[in-house]
Amino acid sequence: MLNESKTIEYKREFTEDIKKTVTAFANTDGGKIFIGINNEKQIVGLKEPDHVLLQVGNLIRDSIRPDVTLFTDLTISEQDGKPIVVIDVQRGTARPYYIAGKGIRPEGVYVRQGSATVPASESAILQMIKDTSGDSYENARSLNQNLSFDTATIFFNKQEIAFGESQKKSLRLIASDGTYTNLGLLLSEQCSHTIKIAVFEGDTKKIFKERREFTGSLLSQLEETYHLIDRFNSTRAEVQGLERIDKRDFPPEAVREALLNAIVHRDYSFSSSTQINVFSHCMEFVTVGGLVKGVALDDILLGLSILRNPNLANIFYRLRLIEAYGTGIPKIMDAYEQHETKPHIEVSSNAFKIVLPNINSIEIRSLGKVVEAIDEREKRILEVFKEKDSITRKDLETSEGLSQATAGRVLRKMVQKGLLEKAGTGKMLVYRKGTRDR
Repeated sequence: MLNESKTIEYKREFTEDIKKTVTAFANTDGGKIFIGINNEKQIVGLKEPDHVLLQVGNLIRDSIRPDVTLFTDLTISEQDGKPIVVIDVQRGTARPYYIAGKGIRPEGVYVRQGSATVPASESAILQMIKDTSGDSYENARSLNQNLSFDTATIFFNKQEIAFGESQKKSLRLIASDGTYTNLGLLLSEQCSHTIKIAVFEGDTKKIFKERREFTGSLLSQLEETYHLIDRFNSTRAEVQGLERIDKRDFPPEAVREALLNAIVHRDYSFSSSTQINVFSHCMEFVTVGGLVKGVALDDILLGLSILRNPNLANIFYRLRLIEAYGTGIPKIMDAYEQHETKPHIEVSSNAFKIVLPNINSIEIRSLGKVVEAIDEREKRILEVFKEKDSITRKDLETSEGLSQATAGRVLRKMVQKGLLEKAGTGKMLVYRKGTRDR
C-alpha cells in the first residue's frame, strides 16, 4: 500500500475536514482519499459505507465552491474484505476552489504540500485566478464573494432595466460557475477601488479647500464625485450688450466625459486610486493605466475605442451613462471648440491624464502652451497700472491688507510669471507692469 503523499490521503472515518482535502486536491494535482484506512495504513473498514458515501457526497456538494462534483468520483471498494470509501478528485478547471463561508482567501483555499493539506498563500490564490480566468481583470473571479448591489439596483431600476440573477450572469457580474467576477466587485458596495479628489486654493497644491475619498460601487462613486466637482465649478457672468451670459469655469459636458473616461477605462488590476485635482486654473483627471497596447494617443483623439473593460463599458452604455464607445475624448474637445484654450492629455506607460483648463481664467500662451493662470489677487494688482506706472511692496500691503512677508511673496511670484518687472534696488525698489501682460 502506498504511503500518504501529495496525491494520497488516508482517513480512519468520515470527518468534516475531508472537505479541506478535497479542495486541496482540486486546487493542486488531484488525488485520492481512502476512508476506512488509518494513518498507519491499517485497513479498519466502515460499518455503514453507504451512509458514509452519502455524507461525503452531501459535504462536497454543500461545502465547496465552485461546484467541484464534476471532478470527483465516489465509490465503495473492499480491501482485505473490509468496505472502504474512495474519493477520486481531479484537478479542477475553475480554481481556486474554496470552503463555502470562508471565501477566496487563505483560510478558505487549500492546497497540497507534500502529504499535508495547507492554506494557500495570497499570491498562490491570485496565480490560480489568473491561470483559469486569463488576463482580463473584469472576468476574473472576485476574491470577495460576499457582495451586495443596492446602488446598482437603484441605477438599473431608474432605467427600468431588470437586474436579477439571470441579468447579472448575462452582464458578466456572475461567471458560468456561479461565482462573482471582478466586474461584480466593481459594481458592488464592497468595491475595493476608490476615487480621491482634492480641491486646492489657487494654482498649487499648498492649500486644500477640500479633500475627499469616495468608496463603494463605482456607480455611487461616479455620482458623488460629479456632485462634489460641480460644487467647485463656479459660474461667471459676462454681459454682452443687454444680454447676460453665464459661463461655468469648466464645461459640464467635458467634466462629465473626463470623469466617465477615468472610471470606465482605468486599469483595475492596480490598487491605486483614481485621482482628481481641482485648481483655480485647471482640473486634472489622473487615471491608473496607460493606453491599451497597440493604441496611440492620436487614435484616441480621432475617436478610436479599444476597451480595456468592455463589460464595464457595456453596463455604463445600458445605463445611458455613455452614448457610444469612443466618443468621450472628442466630446471633451468639442466642449472647448469655441474657446482659445484647449484640454491637454498626457500619457505614460501606467497613467493617463486629462487636463481641463478653466475657460474663465486669464490665460497667456507661450509657444502654443498655456502658462500659469493669473489669479484674482493678481488681477486686482494689475488693475492698479491703469492709474499709475509702478507700485511698491508697501502699496500692496495697504491695498490688499497683507503682511510684509506675504506681500513680498506675491510680488516675487508675479515677477516669475512675467506679470511684473523690478526697477531699482533697496528703498528705491518698485514694480512695473511686466512684458507678459502688455
